[in-house]
Amino acid sequence: MLPATEPVGKAVKFLPESIDTSAAGRIGYNAAIYLPCFFMQIRKLSVVVPVRNEEDNIAPLIAEIRAALDGVVEFEIIYVNDGSTDATSQRLAEIRKTCPQLRVIRHEKSCGQSTAVRTGVKAAKGDWIATLDGDGQNDPADIPKLLAALEPGVELVGGNRRHARRDTWVKRISSVIANGVRSRMLKDSTPDTGCGLKLFSREVFLDLPYFDHMHRFLPALVIRRGGRVVSVPVNHRSRERGVSNYGTLDRLMVGIVDLFGVMWLQHRAKQPVASEE
Repeated sequence: MLPATEPVGKAVKFLPESIDTSAAGRIGYNAAIYLPCFFMQIRKLSVVVPVRNEEDNIAPLIAEIRAALDGVVEFEIIYVNDGSTDATSQRLAEIRKTCPQLRVIRHEKSCGQSTAVRTGVKAAKGDWIATLDGDGQNDPADIPKLLAALEPGVELVGGNRRHARRDTWVKRISSVIANGVRSRMLKDSTPDTGCGLKLFSREVFLDLPYFDHMHRFLPALVIRRGGRVVSVPVNHRSRERGVSNYGTLDRLMVGIVDLFGVMWLQHRAKQPVASEE
């Protein structure tokens, strides 16, 4: 198993930043680490990508996902078009002709990122789900790194961009503050819960309480359910095409309300020790 530091709190441990996820490194990594790993029990991986008005990012990101996972695990790619008004639908339709792994689901109107992710997870045929943002800032080459972190009891592997974040200073500062406040209040010991790059069990996700913006509280919700969460350092890239579709102020305002809601859920949770007689 991969070397790691001692668990942080009771649920999270951190893996080293030195893992090579380049194309050449990934091949050696597969043979040396993947084969004995718990991830071999994955029947199929579903990569869920929620998008809204990301026409110029569709083709490059799908190509990167395929390059990262070909020969690693059986996979499908599910794009959830969250009410886009640009040429996103046309770009996806074109790529489907030559990409057998691609499936496309469309919301008639935008329902937000959490709902788009849930739509994709419900439609997924895989038993494990990888999510990443559709703007190209998450690096699909990090997905094998998340797979390698799986072990018995781990139900969610989250990416940690803090060492490599490529965003405006407003986003970086707001993220540091939000993660600090959330971690202290929810005690989820997760350094970057807002990272779109995550890996989790489909069964576990669908058993979590659903609410808008829940994707930002997945570590706390999984821990509440009794699962373990692992945080892995990942790459983060500057946005090269398009503009952000989710405002920083909007996320901050709803996050405050949701934070207290998740705290209430934590206090109401019970974990029975049950056995069949």
